[in-house]
Parts: sequence; C-alpha cells; structure tokens
Amino acid sequence: MIVATLMTGLAAVLALADPVAPPVEAVIRTTRGDIVVALDPQAAPISTCNFIRYIQADRYRDARFFRTVVRETNANPNPIDVIQAETTAGSDDPGFGPIALERTRDTGLSHVAGTISMARDGPDSATSSFFIVTQDTPSLDFGGGRNPDGQGFAAFGRVTEGLELARTIQALPATDEQITSPVAIANIELRGPVPAVCGALAGQGAE
Repeated sequence: MIVATLMTGLAAVLALADPVAPPVEAVIRTTRGDIVVALDPQAAPISTCNFIRYIQADRYRDARFFRTVVRETNANPNPIDVIQAETTAGSDDPGFGPIALERTRDTGLSHVAGTISMARDGPDSATSSFFIVTQDTPSLDFGGGRNPDGQGFAAFGRVTEGLELARTIQALPATDEQITSPVAIANIELRGPVPAVCGALAGQGAE
C-alpha cells in the first residue's frame, strides 16, 4: 500500500523539488569515527526521505555495521565491495514498511566508490538497512547481475568524508561476511534542513 501510494504521487512530489535547495548531509557516528554522507533528494527522493525518517525517529541509535563483502573473496559471479548496516531490529527490520525501488536507470546515479544505497531482497522491499560501496561496483546498478532480478539497488547519496574508514571496516575479520566484532553506530545525525520533498512524500502516504 505504501509503495503504490508513493509511486502514484511521485510525479507531483518531484515537481516540488528545489534544484537550489541547501545540501543535506547525514553523519554516521561510529565507535571508530564518523562517516559523512551527502544525500541526494533530487535524484532519489523516496530513498533519501525514507533514510531521513529513520534518522528523525532515532531508529539508527545503537545500530551497527555487521556485514562486509570483499570482491576478492566473494564467491559470486558478480562480486561486490560493501559494508552493510542494520538497526537493533536486524537487517530484516520491518520498520516503517517497504518503499518503492528507485532504479539507477531512473535516478541517473550509479554505485561508484562511496555510494550509500538501500539493501533489499526483492524489488520494493527495502526498509532500514543500508550499505556503503567501497569500490566502483556497477553490478549493483540497474541491469547489473548482482541481484538476479536485474533491477539493481537504490543509490541515494555519496560519502564525502570517511570513505577510508568504511574501507577499514570492510577489512575487519569476518566469517561468512559477518564481521566478527561489528562496528557500533552510536547514532546518525542530520545536517541541514529536511528537504521539502520529504514533507510532500509524507503527505502521499509515506507515514
């Protein structure tokens, strides 16, 4: 229901987007340091506003980076380089419900090094779990082979500070992609005003 409502009103919502709106950033505060991400509500409003909604609800407090995937050891025909985070409810946290998948075909974004993107199973299933790409990984884009459905993942921003920290986390000891000692996220803080498009999306039924 949420997905259908969001897609129905998306065209009207995008018309409200301000091309000169002030930048909005998220600061991921971990026990190893901060990672700063510039969000992209212009290109990916649904994913960005969903992420902001979890921040505002304090749902990322005591979250953690729990998963690391390293291309060289990834037993997959389309290997990737990422670290993945989850809330205290886990990577399958139902949270506020699933959101529509914003395909890179439509947003114009791509999974280059530093990209933040939504984790998912099937299309339109992402909730709160996200990942950071540490090296260019086009197989995560629309048409890429990482997910068998070929729909790719929803990129919605880019790391501006702390990419080396993300790579350090990626290199931590792990078993079957599960980090032996997960890196705690104290909280995620928003810098800058909430984009106007987020209020419009909420009015379309995102809450």
